[in-house]
Amino acid sequence: MATTTTTTVKPNPSEPRPSPLRHALETKGYVLLPSILTPTELSTLRTAAASATTLARTSQWPHIRTLPKQFPPWPSTPGPDGIWGVQHLLHPSLPSSPTFAASYFHPLILSAACEILSSTPSASQLVMELYNLLVTPDHDFSLRWHRDDIPPTATPAEEEERLSKPILHAQWNLALYDDESLLVVPGSQKRARTQAERDAGPYEEDIEGMVGVSVRAGDVVFYDNNILHTGRYKTGRERATLHGSIGLRGGDRDRARNVLQHGVGRWVGECDFSGLEGEWEGRKMGEVAEGMRRGLVEMGTGEGVGWSQGGEE
Repeated sequence: MATTTTTTVKPNPSEPRPSPLRHALETKGYVLLPSILTPTELSTLRTAAASATTLARTSQWPHIRTLPKQFPPWPSTPGPDGIWGVQHLLHPSLPSSPTFAASYFHPLILSAACEILSSTPSASQLVMELYNLLVTPDHDFSLRWHRDDIPPTATPAEEEERLSKPILHAQWNLALYDDESLLVVPGSQKRARTQAERDAGPYEEDIEGMVGVSVRAGDVVFYDNNILHTGRYKTGRERATLHGSIGLRGGDRDRARNVLQHGVGRWVGECDFSGLEGEWEGRKMGEVAEGMRRGLVEMGTGEGVGWSQGGEE
């Protein structure tokens, strides 16, 4: 008669348990936090987003994402196909940057980032990274299936090596209008692509296991940027989604490239967030923001870092 042995592993109190947010990122690859904005915050950000988008569409703001180009670098004028994003929302020359700064250094965003990045979060560990705006495209547009910082030419071994690295940043989409653009393959941030995924076309309509991430206005979704994902953008749907990331000090060269390839290192030294109102974790928000800004300055200007996706697409 066969016997069954059940092994019970008791939790070790000396080993900190990951927060629910970090656990979700490590397992599914994404997590949704509903309604983090007040009605007033949402209204104010919609106004700021509309202003920034108008400047971008009329060639009065040079930091843009142009169609049909998917990845940096982008040209500085919209061109005949228009735009699908506005870059560098924290740039001091953008008139609405103070409004965007208040949403980037938002207490709920910072707290969520800390939970994702560390079991013992500390403001001194955080680094300012990217803050951009994804907008309604001038014509329907899709990204190819991709991981943000691993090229499609990577071998399975190369993918596994990159995906085994610890989480060094938190990336999010904060929707100002309902947004169903993001599609992901849950769990793919932990493994190399399957053969079926490698054989699929870059714009494959359906990939096994994919799910659409439905985000309502005021919701934020955090996701691992190396999860296998795509974006499908329609002209018929109003879109203004704040797309940001926060990092940890001591990040590696791959992370520095992923951030600095956007050009943020060339102007971050001009910023001054010391006047931000409010507090977080017992510290004045201006002090927190300035500490994060200095962390980005220490990364360098980004000259010669190259492009995560080759620069051509």
